[in-house]
Amino acid sequence: MIGSLRTGPRRAGRQEAVVVGGGPAGSCAASRLAGAGCATLLLEREVEPRHKVCGEFLSVEAQALLRTLGVDVHALGGVPIGLVRLVYGRAIAQAQLPFEGIGLTRKSLDEACLAAARDHGAEIRRGTAVRAIEADGEHLRLTLGGGGELRASAVFLATGKHDVRGAKRPVIAGSDDLIGFKSYFRLQPTQGRGLDGAIEVIMFEGGYAGLQLVEGGTANLCLLAGRDLFTRVGGSWSALLAHLLETCPHLAFRLNGADALLERPLSIFRIPYGFVHEPSLSDPDGLFRLGDQAGVIPSFSGDGIAIALHTGQLAAETHLAHGMAAHAFHRQVRADIEDQIRLASVLYGLSRHSLGRSALVMVGRAFPGAMRAIAQFTRIPDAARRRADDHGSDENCGLLRQSLSEER
Repeated sequence: MIGSLRTGPRRAGRQEAVVVGGGPAGSCAASRLAGAGCATLLLEREVEPRHKVCGEFLSVEAQALLRTLGVDVHALGGVPIGLVRLVYGRAIAQAQLPFEGIGLTRKSLDEACLAAARDHGAEIRRGTAVRAIEADGEHLRLTLGGGGELRASAVFLATGKHDVRGAKRPVIAGSDDLIGFKSYFRLQPTQGRGLDGAIEVIMFEGGYAGLQLVEGGTANLCLLAGRDLFTRVGGSWSALLAHLLETCPHLAFRLNGADALLERPLSIFRIPYGFVHEPSLSDPDGLFRLGDQAGVIPSFSGDGIAIALHTGQLAAETHLAHGMAAHAFHRQVRADIEDQIRLASVLYGLSRHSLGRSALVMVGRAFPGAMRAIAQFTRIPDAARRRADDHGSDENCGLLRQSLSEER
């Protein structure tokens, strides 16, 4: 049976929409749309809350956007982070962040964001996966898990790093090489105190790891490893972790005596770092790509969740003000995030070579201000955030108004 969202003549403040994915990007879009009176259906494939492969760092920009949704990260137990450490071998560079970040699990954050979307009036349908999206006249047809279908004029694709048939991102060179892992540990008290208030980026041959505290005093270990390294050390999580504890003295120091809290780690493959969606006039103009579907920044930058929230907010405000304007939205998003993703990708490229890793730590130790500057330059620009806050006004439309004019 095919369900259809009404897409008749547009009424002031009313536009039917389907949001695919209940992470920060999708929930943010759903909150904005529903709060403005748009009949909004959010489809989330997971039936219950679950952990995600994510560094779980919230920048000051992410925190500000979450507050506008009514999400209080401190009330959820978020851990303040004001220090960054860059580690390679036994060398450590340390600097104060230019803002206070927060460590919070995606399990807690995603549920709070979904609750906010529901409170703003969105319909939440859990346990519903979208298998394919295709143009169907003036509508988009969504094929659901189990054989059902939906048609809608506006679809907000927020499926993270997971692609949907018919709307897949292009393959990025080198993305097949990357495997992401995530696990939680209960550290020994001394190590917990040593990590408190800091995020540590630990580089090694073939990848890097991020370590920080999240709510409840738990340590999140999220790491990226090349497939060559993973295969060479034995092709299993236990073999990889044993190798890292043997070759990364700082990580061994932190995890000495720690208790693993997950029976097995979470994992993800083919991470397309450096991807930024290139809009094409042939794209359906009712398909808005959010979060990692719009751009994927290397995780050590700590701005992935802020980018996700920004795209969700901007897409919703664009749709409310201009209707089917996904192409113009994607041009604006690309302008907002491309420079940060490019810079983070260059730094990630350096971290993949021994000399580059040594140079990064050496510069960080000699010039801590450089680490603070990098943390600042990989953030969503203030101008972009102001534009999203008031995207319907003439003075803030910028590239969007130009794009709409060109298309007409």
